[in-house]
Amino acid sequence: MRIIDLRNLKPDAAAEFLDKPLLQDNTRVEEIVRNIIADVRAHGDAAVFTYIRRFDWPDADSLVVPDKDIDRAYSQVSDKLLAAIRMAKANIEDFHKKQLRSSWTEEMRPGRILGQIVRPLERVAVLAPGFQAPLPSSVLMGAVPAKVAGEHEVFLCTPPRNDGSIHPAIAVAAREAGVDRIFRIGGAHGVAAMAWGTESVPRVDKIVGPGNVYVATAKRFVFGQVGIDMLAGPSEVLVLADESANPAYIAADLLSQAEHDRDARSILITTSAAVAEKVAAEAELQLGRLSRESTARESLESNGAIVLVGSMADGISLVNRVAPEHLELAVEDPVSILDSIKNAGAIFMGGYAAEPIGDYVAGPNHTLPTSGTARFASPLNVDDFVKKSSLIMYTREALLEEASAAIELAEAEGLDAHANALKIRVDGA
Repeated sequence: MRIIDLRNLKPDAAAEFLDKPLLQDNTRVEEIVRNIIADVRAHGDAAVFTYIRRFDWPDADSLVVPDKDIDRAYSQVSDKLLAAIRMAKANIEDFHKKQLRSSWTEEMRPGRILGQIVRPLERVAVLAPGFQAPLPSSVLMGAVPAKVAGEHEVFLCTPPRNDGSIHPAIAVAAREAGVDRIFRIGGAHGVAAMAWGTESVPRVDKIVGPGNVYVATAKRFVFGQVGIDMLAGPSEVLVLADESANPAYIAADLLSQAEHDRDARSILITTSAAVAEKVAAEAELQLGRLSRESTARESLESNGAIVLVGSMADGISLVNRVAPEHLELAVEDPVSILDSIKNAGAIFMGGYAAEPIGDYVAGPNHTLPTSGTARFASPLNVDDFVKKSSLIMYTREALLEEASAAIELAEAEGLDAHANALKIRVDGA
């Protein structure tokens, strides 16, 4: 890994090196996705089957995975994997139950009852890549909080293999999470089908979950017709370390992101030149042991870096500027600097809170804001699967007390009908 010495630069100048936009313009992808969405809107199932047969399953004849196929999937996963899925599901469920909100009403002042009604969305689609890189963890992270929120229906959309089957780990994770139906569709055509509905696919209220550039672009285009969780860029980890950090642990965690794909970002910011040198050596040593060595190496060469800073304060300033998806505090006393960390999707504290434990079993959601969006966005959570309605009730006496102020504001805005809707009640009272 390259080591970049920024100890003589101000944090803002150093941060320019680490800044990276969320989305790159790709007019060719956008054109393809727009055409797919238009086709699905116009032709429904016929278009969906065309794309499934072209990209995934040449003999596609049905969209819903039968229960018997899910039953069979249980015999195709090991007992250890099933136990891991169940542990992860339980931890994710316990964590997200803490996020539940309740409806409330209150008489704020005499004659004025205000409140908020919290209701679950009626239908949600969870996307799960499933062909080359099946992600049962993403199934759990999308479906479990949706069910905790009280969803009426949760669907899973995952592309089929070329014989029409789906990966057994995904099928098992979906059933364990309480998914109501699994659809054998992925890609931009799957997003379009869920957003507008087809003869076989019910229209949903929100679409969440990861996907390739075509899926991400489709989610961007259907936003407004349905809700989406976020626009996610490549995965990223930033480790902030002092001289107490374990270089082998840091290198392993950087590589755990780099193996995703060449665009993944793995950054170490440290005040210690010795740690920087040791991490670089460890990363090279550990690379040779990876089955995805070529991908991880390309990622580190293209988007990885070890950054030397002059002080921990400078390092923290950089962290807050970059606003990483995953932040590891590999420092002697992480609690002492926690209040200074303002922008991060998930914060891992200490040498034993490895980033992959959060990916799989800790409980907090691993669907996190990327590419600096942690400045204003949050991890996927129960609030993403509910909607809130305001409740307003006035008595006649309460309206008479406050109508004049509302009339004044309406007339200041030139909205005579607004003012009249109040005057007619006051004058008629």
